Amino acid sequence: MKPLEQLLRPNILKLKPYSSARDEYSGDEGIFLDANENPFNAPYNRYPDPHQRKLKAIIGELKGTDPSTIFLGNGSDEAIDLVFRAFCRPGIDNVISIDPTYGMYQVAAETNDIEVRKVLLTPDFGLDTKAILSAVDQHTKIIWLCSPNNPTGNCFQEADIQKLLTSFEGIVVLDEAYIDFAPGKSLLPQLKQFPNLVILQTFSKAWGMAGIRLGMAFAMPDIIKILSRIKYPYNLNVLTQRKAIELLGKNKATTEEWIQLLIEERRKMAENLKQLPFVHHIYPSDANFLLLKTPDAKKIYAYLVEQKIIIRDRSSVALCAGCLRITIGSPEENKTLISKLKDLQL
Repeated sequence: MKPLEQLLRPNILKLKPYSSARDEYSGDEGIFLDANENPFNAPYNRYPDPHQRKLKAIIGELKGTDPSTIFLGNGSDEAIDLVFRAFCRPGIDNVISIDPTYGMYQVAAETNDIEVRKVLLTPDFGLDTKAILSAVDQHTKIIWLCSPNNPTGNCFQEADIQKLLTSFEGIVVLDEAYIDFAPGKSLLPQLKQFPNLVILQTFSKAWGMAGIRLGMAFAMPDIIKILSRIKYPYNLNVLTQRKAIELLGKNKATTEEWIQLLIEERRKMAENLKQLPFVHHIYPSDANFLLLKTPDAKKIYAYLVEQKIIIRDRSSVALCAGCLRITIGSPEENKTLISKLKDLQL
Protein backbone atom coordinates (compact mmCIF):
# COMPACT_ATOMS: atom_id res chain seq x y z
CA MET A 1 0.00 0.00 0.00
CA LYS A 2 1.19 3.51 -0.80
CA PRO A 3 1.43 5.88 2.17
CA LEU A 4 -2.02 7.23 3.00
CA GLU A 5 -0.80 10.77 2.33
CA GLN A 6 -0.14 9.80 -1.32
CA LEU A 7 -3.56 8.21 -1.78
CA LEU A 8 -5.68 10.98 -0.31
CA ARG A 9 -6.75 14.03 -2.28
CA PRO A 10 -4.47 16.95 -1.33
CA ASN A 11 -7.40 19.15 -0.28
CA ILE A 12 -8.63 16.41 2.07
CA LEU A 13 -5.20 16.27 3.71
CA LYS A 14 -5.39 20.01 4.34
CA LEU A 15 -9.05 20.06 5.35
CA LYS A 16 -9.88 21.46 8.77
CA PRO A 17 -13.11 19.75 9.80
CA TYR A 18 -16.09 21.52 11.31
CA SER A 19 -15.84 21.35 15.08
CA SER A 20 -18.54 21.72 17.70
CA ALA A 21 -18.37 21.83 21.47
CA ARG A 22 -19.80 18.30 21.50
CA ASP A 23 -16.55 17.13 19.89
CA GLU A 24 -14.78 18.03 23.14
CA TYR A 25 -17.52 17.13 25.65
CA SER A 26 -18.96 13.62 25.60
CA GLY A 27 -21.17 13.59 28.70
CA ASP A 28 -24.95 13.37 28.76
CA GLU A 29 -25.44 15.63 31.77
CA GLY A 30 -24.87 19.35 31.93
CA ILE A 31 -26.21 22.71 30.88
CA PHE A 32 -25.79 22.93 27.12
CA LEU A 33 -25.58 26.51 25.89
CA ASP A 34 -23.17 25.95 23.02
CA ALA A 35 -25.19 24.93 19.93
CA ASN A 36 -28.10 27.41 19.88
CA GLU A 37 -30.61 24.63 20.52
CA ASN A 38 -34.12 25.10 21.87
CA PRO A 39 -34.05 24.14 25.58
CA PHE A 40 -37.52 22.58 25.35
CA ASN A 41 -38.89 19.33 23.86
CA ALA A 42 -36.25 16.99 25.29
CA PRO A 43 -34.71 14.71 24.14
CA TYR A 44 -35.28 15.69 20.50
CA ASN A 45 -34.10 19.26 20.97
CA ARG A 46 -30.45 18.22 21.30
CA TYR A 47 -28.07 17.43 18.48
CA PRO A 48 -26.96 13.78 18.43
CA ASP A 49 -23.51 12.61 19.48
CA PRO A 50 -21.44 13.32 16.32
CA HIS A 51 -19.12 10.42 17.15
CA GLN A 52 -21.83 7.89 18.08
CA ARG A 53 -19.72 6.70 21.03
CA LYS A 54 -22.31 4.48 22.75
CA LEU A 55 -23.42 2.86 19.52
CA LYS A 56 -19.86 2.23 18.35
CA ALA A 57 -18.99 0.60 21.66
CA ILE A 58 -21.90 -1.83 21.25
CA ILE A 59 -21.04 -2.56 17.61
CA GLY A 60 -17.37 -3.00 18.47
CA GLU A 61 -18.26 -5.68 21.01
CA LEU A 62 -20.71 -7.30 18.61
CA LYS A 63 -18.21 -7.42 15.75
CA GLY A 64 -15.08 -8.08 17.80
CA THR A 65 -13.27 -4.91 16.76
CA ASP A 66 -12.14 -1.69 18.40
CA PRO A 67 -14.50 1.32 18.07
CA SER A 68 -11.62 3.26 16.50
CA THR A 69 -11.95 1.01 13.43
CA ILE A 70 -15.67 1.82 12.95
CA PHE A 71 -17.35 4.48 10.83
CA LEU A 72 -21.14 4.74 11.00
CA GLY A 73 -23.13 6.30 8.21
CA ASN A 74 -26.59 6.98 6.85
CA GLY A 75 -26.68 3.57 5.19
CA SER A 76 -23.63 2.12 3.46
CA ASP A 77 -24.24 4.61 0.66
CA GLU A 78 -22.79 7.41 2.79
CA ALA A 79 -19.53 5.50 3.32
CA ILE A 80 -19.37 4.68 -0.41
CA ASP A 81 -19.66 8.36 -1.30
CA LEU A 82 -17.13 9.45 1.34
CA VAL A 83 -14.51 6.97 0.13
CA PHE A 84 -14.77 8.49 -3.35
CA ARG A 85 -14.56 12.02 -1.94
CA ALA A 86 -11.55 11.19 0.24
CA PHE A 87 -9.35 9.42 -2.28
CA CYS A 88 -10.39 10.31 -5.84
CA ARG A 89 -9.65 13.60 -7.58
CA PRO A 90 -12.55 14.45 -9.92
CA GLY A 91 -11.69 14.16 -13.59
CA ILE A 92 -8.24 12.70 -12.83
CA ASP A 93 -8.40 9.49 -10.82
CA ASN A 94 -10.20 6.25 -11.62
CA VAL A 95 -11.49 3.17 -9.82
CA ILE A 96 -11.92 -0.49 -10.77
CA SER A 97 -15.30 -2.16 -10.33
CA ILE A 98 -16.32 -5.71 -11.07
CA ASP A 99 -19.22 -6.26 -13.45
CA PRO A 100 -21.97 -7.11 -12.63
CA THR A 101 -22.21 -5.70 -9.11
CA TYR A 102 -24.10 -3.25 -6.88
CA GLY A 103 -25.08 -0.18 -8.88
CA MET A 104 -24.38 2.51 -6.27
CA TYR A 105 -20.62 2.36 -6.89
CA GLN A 106 -21.25 3.60 -10.43
CA VAL A 107 -23.74 6.25 -9.28
CA ALA A 108 -21.37 7.58 -6.62
CA ALA A 109 -18.50 7.62 -9.11
CA GLU A 110 -20.49 9.60 -11.67
CA THR A 111 -21.67 12.01 -8.97
CA ASN A 112 -18.04 12.65 -8.06
CA ASP A 113 -16.83 12.74 -11.70
CA ILE A 114 -14.66 9.63 -11.34
CA GLU A 115 -13.96 7.16 -14.16
CA VAL A 116 -15.07 3.58 -13.47
CA ARG A 117 -13.16 0.81 -15.21
CA LYS A 118 -15.39 -2.26 -15.23
CA VAL A 119 -13.89 -5.75 -15.26
CA LEU A 120 -16.17 -8.66 -16.07
CA LEU A 121 -16.44 -11.54 -13.67
CA THR A 122 -15.58 -14.98 -14.98
CA PRO A 123 -18.42 -17.07 -16.51
CA ASP A 124 -18.99 -18.70 -13.10
CA PHE A 125 -19.09 -15.23 -11.45
CA GLY A 126 -15.60 -15.45 -9.95
CA LEU A 127 -12.96 -12.72 -9.72
CA ASP A 128 -10.59 -12.32 -12.66
CA THR A 129 -7.73 -10.98 -10.56
CA LYS A 130 -5.33 -10.80 -13.51
CA ALA A 131 -7.75 -8.65 -15.52
CA ILE A 132 -8.48 -6.44 -12.51
CA LEU A 133 -4.80 -5.77 -11.86
CA SER A 134 -4.16 -5.23 -15.58
CA ALA A 135 -6.77 -2.44 -15.55
CA VAL A 136 -4.86 -0.54 -12.85
CA ASP A 137 -2.75 2.48 -13.78
CA GLN A 138 -1.05 5.32 -11.88
CA HIS A 139 -4.38 7.07 -11.32
CA THR A 140 -6.29 4.06 -9.95
CA LYS A 141 -7.16 4.73 -6.33
CA ILE A 142 -9.81 2.12 -5.41
CA ILE A 143 -10.91 -1.42 -6.28
CA TRP A 144 -14.58 -2.07 -5.44
CA LEU A 145 -15.63 -5.62 -4.53
CA CYS A 146 -18.95 -6.94 -3.23
CA SER A 147 -18.93 -10.37 -1.55
CA PRO A 148 -21.46 -11.96 -1.47
CA ASN A 149 -21.95 -10.13 -4.71
CA ASN A 150 -25.15 -8.42 -5.79
CA PRO A 151 -26.84 -9.60 -8.03
CA THR A 152 -24.96 -12.89 -8.44
CA GLY A 153 -25.24 -13.92 -4.77
CA ASN A 154 -21.90 -15.69 -4.48
CA CYS A 155 -18.91 -15.10 -2.21
CA PHE A 156 -15.54 -14.65 -3.87
CA GLN A 157 -12.58 -16.84 -3.02
CA GLU A 158 -10.69 -15.38 -0.05
CA ALA A 159 -7.37 -16.08 -1.78
CA ASP A 160 -8.43 -13.91 -4.74
CA ILE A 161 -9.45 -11.03 -2.46
CA GLN A 162 -6.18 -11.27 -0.56
CA LYS A 163 -4.22 -11.28 -3.82
CA LEU A 164 -5.80 -7.96 -4.76
CA LEU A 165 -5.13 -6.56 -1.28
CA THR A 166 -1.45 -7.45 -1.41
CA SER A 167 -0.86 -6.63 -5.09
CA PHE A 168 -2.69 -3.30 -5.34
CA GLU A 169 -1.13 -0.18 -3.80
CA GLY A 170 -4.42 1.64 -3.37
CA ILE A 171 -7.62 1.08 -1.38
CA VAL A 172 -9.70 -2.10 -1.69
CA VAL A 173 -13.32 -1.71 -0.58
CA LEU A 174 -15.02 -5.00 0.26
CA ASP A 175 -18.79 -4.66 0.57
CA GLU A 176 -20.07 -7.41 2.88
CA ALA A 177 -23.72 -6.32 3.04
CA TYR A 178 -24.90 -9.95 2.80
CA ILE A 179 -22.14 -11.59 4.82
CA ASP A 180 -24.47 -12.64 7.66
CA PHE A 181 -25.95 -15.23 5.29
CA ALA A 182 -22.47 -16.64 4.56
CA PRO A 183 -21.18 -17.29 8.11
CA GLY A 184 -17.45 -17.48 8.70
CA LYS A 185 -16.47 -15.76 5.46
CA SER A 186 -16.05 -12.16 6.60
CA LEU A 187 -12.58 -10.61 6.35
CA LEU A 188 -13.25 -8.42 9.38
CA PRO A 189 -11.15 -10.65 11.73
CA GLN A 190 -8.20 -10.04 9.36
CA LEU A 191 -8.61 -6.26 9.17
CA LYS A 192 -5.31 -5.49 10.91
CA GLN A 193 -3.39 -7.50 8.31
CA PHE A 194 -4.47 -5.24 5.45
CA PRO A 195 -4.03 -1.47 6.01
CA ASN A 196 -5.60 -0.73 2.61
CA LEU A 197 -8.83 -2.66 3.32
CA VAL A 198 -12.19 -0.98 3.90
CA ILE A 199 -15.05 -3.34 4.78
CA LEU A 200 -18.67 -2.26 4.41
CA GLN A 201 -21.45 -3.96 6.37
CA THR A 202 -25.05 -3.07 7.13
CA PHE A 203 -27.93 -3.64 9.52
CA SER A 204 -30.42 -3.46 6.64
CA LYS A 205 -30.37 -7.15 5.69
CA ALA A 206 -30.00 -9.81 8.40
CA TRP A 207 -30.89 -7.42 11.23
CA GLY A 208 -34.07 -6.14 9.58
CA MET A 209 -33.22 -2.46 10.13
CA ALA A 210 -33.34 -1.08 6.59
CA GLY A 211 -35.79 1.60 7.70
CA ILE A 212 -33.42 3.26 10.16
CA ARG A 213 -30.58 3.60 7.59
CA LEU A 214 -27.49 2.47 9.50
CA GLY A 215 -24.39 1.37 7.61
CA MET A 216 -20.91 0.51 8.83
CA ALA A 217 -17.40 0.85 7.45
CA PHE A 218 -14.45 -0.87 9.11
CA ALA A 219 -10.84 0.11 8.44
CA MET A 220 -7.62 1.04 10.18
CA PRO A 221 -8.05 4.09 12.47
CA ASP A 222 -6.16 6.42 10.10
CA ILE A 223 -8.74 5.82 7.36
CA ILE A 224 -11.66 6.04 9.79
CA LYS A 225 -10.36 9.42 10.99
CA ILE A 226 -10.38 10.68 7.41
CA LEU A 227 -13.97 9.56 6.78
CA SER A 228 -15.03 11.13 10.09
CA ARG A 229 -13.27 14.37 9.16
CA ILE A 230 -15.26 14.86 5.94
CA LYS A 231 -18.68 13.54 6.97
CA TYR A 232 -21.48 15.91 7.94
CA PRO A 233 -21.11 16.71 11.66
CA TYR A 234 -24.35 15.06 12.83
CA ASN A 235 -24.82 12.46 10.12
CA LEU A 236 -26.71 9.96 12.33
CA ASN A 237 -29.79 11.38 13.98
CA VAL A 238 -30.91 10.76 17.55
CA LEU A 239 -33.71 8.41 16.52
CA THR A 240 -31.42 6.15 14.49
CA GLN A 241 -28.81 5.95 17.24
CA ARG A 242 -31.34 5.22 19.99
CA LYS A 243 -33.30 2.67 18.00
CA ALA A 244 -30.13 0.87 16.93
CA ILE A 245 -28.92 0.65 20.53
CA GLU A 246 -32.31 -0.70 21.57
CA LEU A 247 -32.51 -3.32 18.81
CA LEU A 248 -28.91 -4.46 19.12
CA GLY A 249 -29.46 -4.93 22.83
CA LYS A 250 -32.43 -7.25 22.52
CA ASN A 251 -32.48 -8.74 19.01
CA LYS A 252 -29.22 -10.69 18.69
CA ALA A 253 -30.80 -14.11 19.34
CA THR A 254 -33.79 -13.24 17.18
CA THR A 255 -31.51 -12.16 14.35
CA GLU A 256 -29.73 -15.52 14.43
CA GLU A 257 -33.11 -17.22 14.17
CA TRP A 258 -34.06 -15.01 11.22
CA ILE A 259 -30.80 -15.84 9.44
CA GLN A 260 -31.26 -19.59 9.83
CA LEU A 261 -34.89 -19.34 8.74
CA LEU A 262 -33.99 -17.34 5.64
CA ILE A 263 -31.19 -19.76 4.72
CA GLU A 264 -33.66 -22.67 5.00
CA GLU A 265 -36.28 -20.74 3.01
CA ARG A 266 -33.61 -20.03 0.38
CA ARG A 267 -33.05 -23.78 0.04
CA LYS A 268 -36.78 -24.47 -0.23
CA MET A 269 -37.25 -21.66 -2.73
CA ALA A 270 -34.49 -23.06 -4.95
CA GLU A 271 -36.03 -26.53 -4.84
CA ASN A 272 -39.47 -25.20 -5.74
CA LEU A 273 -38.15 -23.00 -8.54
CA LYS A 274 -36.32 -25.96 -10.07
CA GLN A 275 -39.70 -27.61 -10.68
CA LEU A 276 -40.86 -24.80 -12.95
CA PRO A 277 -40.27 -25.48 -16.67
CA PHE A 278 -39.24 -21.90 -17.43
CA VAL A 279 -36.49 -21.78 -14.78
CA HIS A 280 -33.41 -22.91 -16.68
CA HIS A 281 -30.81 -22.36 -13.99
CA ILE A 282 -30.53 -21.23 -10.36
CA TYR A 283 -27.16 -19.84 -9.36
CA PRO A 284 -25.64 -20.77 -5.97
CA SER A 285 -26.27 -18.07 -3.37
CA ASP A 286 -24.58 -17.00 -0.13
CA ALA A 287 -27.06 -14.12 0.27
CA ASN A 288 -30.75 -13.67 1.08
CA PHE A 289 -31.75 -13.80 -2.59
CA LEU A 290 -31.56 -16.08 -5.61
CA LEU A 291 -30.56 -15.28 -9.18
CA LEU A 292 -32.26 -17.47 -11.77
CA LYS A 293 -32.10 -17.73 -15.55
CA THR A 294 -35.28 -17.83 -17.62
CA PRO A 295 -36.22 -17.61 -21.33
CA ASP A 296 -38.25 -14.40 -20.86
CA ALA A 297 -37.35 -12.41 -17.74
CA LYS A 298 -39.32 -9.34 -18.76
CA LYS A 299 -42.56 -11.27 -19.25
CA ILE A 300 -42.21 -13.06 -15.89
CA TYR A 301 -41.42 -9.78 -14.16
CA ALA A 302 -44.45 -8.03 -15.71
CA TYR A 303 -46.73 -10.94 -14.78
CA LEU A 304 -45.60 -10.84 -11.14
CA VAL A 305 -46.12 -7.08 -10.99
CA GLU A 306 -49.72 -7.70 -12.06
CA GLN A 307 -49.96 -10.09 -9.10
CA LYS A 308 -48.52 -7.35 -6.86
CA ILE A 309 -45.31 -9.32 -6.32
CA ILE A 310 -42.21 -7.22 -6.93
CA ILE A 311 -38.87 -8.83 -7.83
CA ARG A 312 -35.91 -7.47 -9.83
CA ASP A 313 -35.38 -7.90 -13.55
CA ARG A 314 -31.61 -8.17 -13.97
CA SER A 315 -31.68 -9.26 -17.62
CA SER A 316 -29.95 -6.09 -18.84
CA VAL A 317 -26.99 -6.53 -16.46
CA ALA A 318 -23.67 -7.94 -17.72
CA LEU A 319 -23.52 -11.77 -17.75
CA CYS A 320 -27.15 -11.92 -16.55
CA ALA A 321 -29.19 -12.15 -19.75
CA GLY A 322 -32.62 -13.59 -18.96
CA CYS A 323 -32.03 -13.37 -15.21
CA LEU A 324 -34.36 -12.45 -12.36
CA ARG A 325 -33.33 -11.75 -8.77
CA ILE A 326 -35.75 -12.86 -6.07
CA THR A 327 -35.40 -11.86 -2.43
CA ILE A 328 -36.20 -14.56 0.10
CA GLY A 329 -39.32 -13.41 1.96
CA SER A 330 -41.34 -14.89 4.79
CA PRO A 331 -42.53 -18.51 4.38
CA GLU A 332 -46.01 -17.22 3.50
CA GLU A 333 -44.68 -14.75 0.91
CA ASN A 334 -42.50 -17.43 -0.66
CA LYS A 335 -45.44 -19.85 -0.93
CA THR A 336 -47.52 -17.16 -2.61
CA LEU A 337 -44.77 -16.45 -5.12
CA ILE A 338 -44.36 -20.11 -6.06
CA SER A 339 -48.14 -20.52 -6.33
CA LYS A 340 -48.42 -17.59 -8.72
CA LEU A 341 -45.47 -18.80 -10.80
CA LYS A 342 -47.08 -22.23 -11.16
CA ASP A 343 -50.06 -20.50 -12.78
CA LEU A 344 -47.86 -18.76 -15.34
CA GLN A 345 -47.83 -20.11 -18.88
CA LEU A 346 -44.88 -19.15 -21.08
